[in-house]
Order: sequence, then C-alpha cells, then structure tokens
Amino acid sequence: MKGKSVMANENICRSCADCGVMNCLSRKGKYPEFCPTAELTEEEINEVVALYTNSRINKKVAVISAEIEGEFYGKYTRVEEIVEFARRIGAKKIGIATCVGLIEESRIFARILRLNGFEVYGIGCKVGSVNKTTVGVDEKYTCITGAVMCNPIMQAKLLAKAKVDLNVVVGLCVGHDSLFYKYAKGLTTTLITKDRMLAHNPAGALYQSRAYYKKLLHAPVGAELDRSKLSPGADTEDKE
Repeated sequence: MKGKSVMANENICRSCADCGVMNCLSRKGKYPEFCPTAELTEEEINEVVALYTNSRINKKVAVISAEIEGEFYGKYTRVEEIVEFARRIGAKKIGIATCVGLIEESRIFARILRLNGFEVYGIGCKVGSVNKTTVGVDEKYTCITGAVMCNPIMQAKLLAKAKVDLNVVVGLCVGHDSLFYKYAKGLTTTLITKDRMLAHNPAGALYQSRAYYKKLLHAPVGAELDRSKLSPGADTEDKE
C-alpha cells in the first residue's frame, strides 16, 4: 500500500505544502530538493525585498504587522489584533464588508471599533438588492437562499467611495470574498472566514480530518467514502 502511494505521488508538483523541514524558518538543516527558497536567485530575493524597503506603505505594514505579532503573540485575539493594527497604521475610518448572515457579529465588532475611537462604515452583502437571475444564476439555485444576490463588487465600491482607511471582511461567502478582494481599494484584512457547518471555524475540518472528516483525505469532495475499503492504518499511511 505504501509503495502504491509513492507511485501515485511521483508526478505531484512539490512545494511548501509538502515540506516537513521548514529550513527557511529554522536555518538549521537542508532545504528539500523542491524547496522554492533554494530555487530563488539573489536577484529575485532582492527585487522583492526592495518592494518592502522602497515603498512607504509596504514597509509600514510589514513592520507594524511584525511588531504586533512579536508583542502580542498568544495574548491578543484577532479582534484585538485588528484594532491594534488599525491604530498603528493611523486608520481613522474602518470599513466592514459583512455577510448579512453575520450582521450581529459585525454590529458587535462595530461597537468595539467605536469604543476604540474609530469611525465605522459597514456594507452588507445584499446591498443594491439585485436579483441573482440578473447575472445569470439559474432560478433553481434561489429556492433555498433567496432571490437577492450577494454583491461583493458593490460592497468594495461603496467602501472605497466612503474613503475608509482599512477594509475588514466579515464572513463573505467563498468566491464572493474573492471578488471583494479583487475590487477593494487600499488595505484589507479578514476577521471571520465563513463556514456554516463549523461555526465559522474552517480549520476544524482539518483538525478532524483523521476522525469525523476522514472523508476529506480519502475521497474527492462530493463523492461518497466507502469506509469498508479503508485499511486500519488509513489515517496514517499518507503521512510522509
């Protein structure tokens, strides 16, 4: 079984997702043959470093982010980190791009921001109240979730129009968040990543991939898992 697993993986494009060494962090060992760091030239590294050092905004964000990580590691929640980040970059007005399904969470977050001296401008995902069918969504996909489409592009445009200093995403759907990031102006961070099944904790599926969400490692998404074909060591045989 182990041999078959190796054969099946021969043509996989290896990257950091396959690394168990992380020598780029420790600098105490050797880089794997497929390591992106080992393949970089000095010219490529210096070119990117210059993007940090030669851009006032890039340098400011990189330095402040590292300072917050170093000062509050294991002490601050993400809510507190966002407040601290916004404070240190000199933000005055915070834009919230929220899913209407998490409007209560956004209201609480807005109260926290205002308590800390920020102006808040929030835009819900259904802004504009446009029908899904207008952009080509088949009507059968509106039966459960309703006729009104999520409108992340409008959210991005309205927050830009409001001249916010920092965008914060709260629970936009997969794909809708992609469009928001594409059209957002200025800096954007994320407070909540939506996962309706796991109380908006998508990492839970990964933590449970050896137990309740075992199917994620043994069958394509959407396919049924035939548990009778799993060997007793199926949970560990793909570890490298």
